[in-house]
Amino acid sequence: MNMLEVFVSSLEEFQPDLVVLSGLHMMEGQSKELQRKRLLEVVASISDIPAGVPIHLELASMTNREFMSSIVHQQVFPAVTSLGLNEQELLFLSQSASGPHSSLSSWNGVPDVGVVSDILFWILKEHGKSEIRASDLTRIHFHTLVYHILATVDGHWANQLAAVAAGARVAGTQACATETIDSSRVSLKAPREFLTSRSGAGARVTFNPDEPVVSWHREGVSFHFTPVLVCTDPVRTVGLGDAISAEGLFYSEVHPHH
Repeated sequence: MNMLEVFVSSLEEFQPDLVVLSGLHMMEGQSKELQRKRLLEVVASISDIPAGVPIHLELASMTNREFMSSIVHQQVFPAVTSLGLNEQELLFLSQSASGPHSSLSSWNGVPDVGVVSDILFWILKEHGKSEIRASDLTRIHFHTLVYHILATVDGHWANQLAAVAAGARVAGTQACATETIDSSRVSLKAPREFLTSRSGAGARVTFNPDEPVVSWHREGVSFHFTPVLVCTDPVRTVGLGDAISAEGLFYSEVHPHH
């Protein structure tokens, strides 16, 4: 985070198609006052990034609820276009900001698809782009060990099917350190049947291997779900979330801001 201003000032010359940020979790050890001051500077820096350039923020594990809450509320979320997170960060985020299923203390085994979907929907509805809210957030790429979900606000992204599939593929190849998926070294552990929501609005989905990406729609938000072929004897797990998010972004088509 120390280099953010220098980084942002170099963008005019570099003219990126996309900016990816991470490292907010590194500030957890600092005093409240320092965190608050730095977060405001971060938001100011992000707003200096040339208009029209999508910004992806990769979250990482945190333990300080107040800090997570201030990331959500101190305009960090509305300033970015896209988020990447895992099940720990997702539940922690909901707990920190009193979102849906926030009474759940932790996941019991594989995170329930309906619960995950409800929280993703809430983030985009509460903090995402809408006619009444000046926010840029329109995309969340969620990853857990056995499945991924890409949630997008309609009208801003395309090619979600390929993007979520590419993220799942890289999870299998990178963890096994193989060029392509080696079917003898991976297993399918994703739920074969799930509800798309736990709020009563959910449909029951039975997974069909011939169509590995399942999509559904809820009030202007599209969801794309795919299982991960999980490496049974992982060689590399460090930076897996980053690889998943990066691959998903690489295949994503962003519609220019109007």
